[in-house]
Amino acid sequence: MGRPVLGGRPGRVVDWPPGWSGGLLAAVVTVAAVGALRYRPARIVVAVAVVAVLIALASVRVVAPGWPPTGWSVVACDVGQGDGLVLSTGEPGRAVVVDTGPEPGSLGGCLDRLGVERVPLVLITHLHADHFGGLSAVFDGRAVGAVGVGQGRTPSWAWRAVVDEARANRVPVVELNVGEQVRWNELTLDVLGPHYVAPAAREEAGDGTEHTESSADGTAVNDASVVARASTPAGRVLLTGDIELAAQSDLLARGVDVEAEILKVPHHGSRHTHHEFLTAVRARVALVSVGADNTHGHPNDEIIRTLRGDGALIARTDEGGDIAVVPDPDDGERGPHVVRRGPDRR
Repeated sequence: MGRPVLGGRPGRVVDWPPGWSGGLLAAVVTVAAVGALRYRPARIVVAVAVVAVLIALASVRVVAPGWPPTGWSVVACDVGQGDGLVLSTGEPGRAVVVDTGPEPGSLGGCLDRLGVERVPLVLITHLHADHFGGLSAVFDGRAVGAVGVGQGRTPSWAWRAVVDEARANRVPVVELNVGEQVRWNELTLDVLGPHYVAPAAREEAGDGTEHTESSADGTAVNDASVVARASTPAGRVLLTGDIELAAQSDLLARGVDVEAEILKVPHHGSRHTHHEFLTAVRARVALVSVGADNTHGHPNDEIIRTLRGDGALIARTDEGGDIAVVPDPDDGERGPHVVRRGPDRR
């Protein structure tokens, strides 16, 4: 029958002798306990012990809440060095996915933990492998409505990979352009950019498996990222892909309203980020999707200081694992709340 579990919590067990010897021992312990409780000092000791156990169990519940948190609006999945975000539509099991990380395993695990079974849209912001490499995980046991892309078509091998994956699963690929809006139950997605895609992002640009901060072609592909703002019960979420200086400047110069309560920090917190852009967003929560000990120097210390100086709470996947943002129970008085799953629980 196995060993008894204390408090119904796996991992807390006690060895007890089997058979008649175990029964005799239980009887002796019971008689001793009843006898001891006849004395007032013993009763006080037992009462204190019971209270201490109850406090300890209550503390465990507060410190380690269940996952996912009830009413989550957005989750930044811990996909390593890449992006993988999930936006709840407000319907059980139904969510929009924005980018899929570098490989299927991490994103698939995140979606499974969230109980996502239907994905009306998976948006690939741009064609770098750390943003679409896990695309197959979205199709694994889930119903998918469409794959959304921007205007960029490079690297060409990456474009073919996305199209082939969608075609293999009989799902259409749709281009999302500035000004378009997509609505679900509690989720609205407005496309804000890009207004202009450089020729380098429209033509073949190497194999695209890695991009460095000094790569001109890589920068062009990054600046072709789809920029969108999601309206959720937890607040507005600015989804920025990997946009760098040129695309950020273009949004500001055009007077695009980028203000949002929650910011998906561009390009994993790259130093190629305008402080003016971050200030214009006025985020209360800054989600940094980044891999531990990455070789790119992400996130940049100065960018983190700027965000903190603007009053944003920094939440990093390399430190907190999967990160959920939930609505403020006080109807926005204190802003959205952040719940970290923890990297050690993957």
